Amino acid sequence: MAAKVQKQEAVALLEKQIAELEKSAPSTACLEEIQRLRQQIEALREEFSRGQDAWARVLLARHPQRPFTLDYIDLLFDDFQELHGDRTFADDHALIGGMAHFEKQPVMVIGIQKGRDTKQKVYRNFGMSRPEGYRKALRLMQLAAKFRRPIITLVDTPGAYPGIGAEERGQAEAIAHNLKEISKLPVPMVVLIHAEGGSGGALAIAVGDRVFMLENAIYSVISPESCSSILWHDWEHKREAAQILKLTAQELMALGLIHGLIPEPPGGAHTDYRKTAELIRPRLSSALKELSALSEEQLLRERFKNLRAPGRFVQESG
Repeated sequence: MAAKVQKQEAVALLEKQIAELEKSAPSTACLEEIQRLRQQIEALREEFSRGQDAWARVLLARHPQRPFTLDYIDLLFDDFQELHGDRTFADDHALIGGMAHFEKQPVMVIGIQKGRDTKQKVYRNFGMSRPEGYRKALRLMQLAAKFRRPIITLVDTPGAYPGIGAEERGQAEAIAHNLKEISKLPVPMVVLIHAEGGSGGALAIAVGDRVFMLENAIYSVISPESCSSILWHDWEHKREAAQILKLTAQELMALGLIHGLIPEPPGGAHTDYRKTAELIRPRLSSALKELSALSEEQLLRERFKNLRAPGRFVQESG
């Protein structure tokens, strides 16, 4: 851990040196020194990324400057038209969705949005959807199915909102209903977990034909802090809990629970939004082309296999 802190401090020091050089009078020597320092920063970030433990991935997934869902919508999609409301209770601002074009193909894009400043965080309910959010998501998915549009979902949530009002309005039922209905949708569905994928709140929009994760994203049934509080009755063991939960993209890929891992720029997605989007684009594009070539019957058969694949019985000998 100390080595990682030292690397982060070294990066910060190098960035400060670059800022000071950029303020000075430009010269060939100055420009060469800036380039050299930037190469050092890139090398340190690459080294830092290779040496991540599970808790470090959690911190990167939650980085306050990491791209949010609306950032990816701006970078990856054209002509986004947001649609609102669940036609039953209210419009959930944490869950957004609407019609768009991806690579000139009409799609429905749905995602969970966090906020950057305090006002936005409160408006987006800190990226935690209520039942009306999940019902809105299902309404938009069924609308996409009606018009034969593929669905792309962008997942970034610590979990479903656990408030009393949400529970009174059927939070668990809304999530369970989504899981049942999504499995029957006759159009391709591609999922990108780009930061936090927390519990049923993420799963409610993540039952896809193809599920991808960014390199530093996490996906788990519970947060490390909550796991620590249940097992050890405090948050002090959150690092150990993160290791036990197998929540990193690398571990989930090895377990066969996701279909692909998408690399991030050195240091994390927050260092270069546009580069991150360009690394995501070809994976989404190839998945949509592959799935769009399947008939409805083939698509549902493959989805059924995907849903059953994680469940395995292990028989011990002796």
